[in-house]
Amino acid sequence: MKKQLTLAASEFERYRKPTRREKFLAEMDRVVPWKELAAVIDPYYPKATSAGGRPPVGLERMLRIHCLQLWFDLSDPAVEEALYDSLAMRSFAGIDLGREPVPDETTVMRFRHLLERHKLGERIFETVGRVLVDRGLRLSRGTIVDATIIAAPSSTKNADGQRDPEMKQTKKGNQWYFGMKAHIGVDAQSGLVHTVAGTAANVNDLNMAGALLHGDVPRHLDFDPAEHPLALQVGGSEPADLAHCARLAQQWGYDEINLNCGCPSPRVQRGAFGACLMAEPALVRDCVGAMRDAAALPVTVKHRI
Repeated sequence: MKKQLTLAASEFERYRKPTRREKFLAEMDRVVPWKELAAVIDPYYPKATSAGGRPPVGLERMLRIHCLQLWFDLSDPAVEEALYDSLAMRSFAGIDLGREPVPDETTVMRFRHLLERHKLGERIFETVGRVLVDRGLRLSRGTIVDATIIAAPSSTKNADGQRDPEMKQTKKGNQWYFGMKAHIGVDAQSGLVHTVAGTAANVNDLNMAGALLHGDVPRHLDFDPAEHPLALQVGGSEPADLAHCARLAQQWGYDEINLNCGCPSPRVQRGAFGACLMAEPALVRDCVGAMRDAAALPVTVKHRI
């Protein structure tokens, strides 16, 4: 995307140094697999036709602008203004104001909606993961899983007169939150994020035995082979149910199964698992024994000392 700059894009300052933003964008320009990501979007992107009309903005340019939105938390109007204001951002997106204007906010919005309509965000994330593995940047020596709450408006003062039905409330510490929860898997060796899953905010971080027995098993247990070695953590206190979960873990190719006896959340303990099991060592013994008998996987216990 490099072009010779016109005078409109040139600077004559004698004294300057690269900013952190410039360094960051230069690194992203180097490491992001732009051609591979553009290839994922290309089948769905509008093409110029003989019927005339304004030709579409270049695909890679729109992808770069979309990334600027994500990295710097910019709305559609804000990213348009930022591109007019920042030479570093314009250089990253390949825009020269001496030749062309910045894509307007409506064009930016339509590109974002195109990605959402065809669910291309997930495919782009998968493509990045494959490229990282191919380049040896993701070693996959284990996975660290954490969750973060993403707030959503809780007001009912809207056209429907109700909250978003997909959002739920949850309590963290002494404070209540309303929204959704992003469960993020990070490669333990390199620190690179390789898996992101979104749920309602009230979904617990661990897999409860009941969810595996009666819910959508593939949704709970499916994973990318690059995540190995991977342990499945379950919560429960019925030996027979936990034994079934251990068999499922083995069938789905997990390397270990872990019984949660350490979560201190009152909501979890009301379900008769978590830290409350520390007071019932005989029951924990029976649960672990049932899991060991049911599957040829290492069985470990999360606990608190």
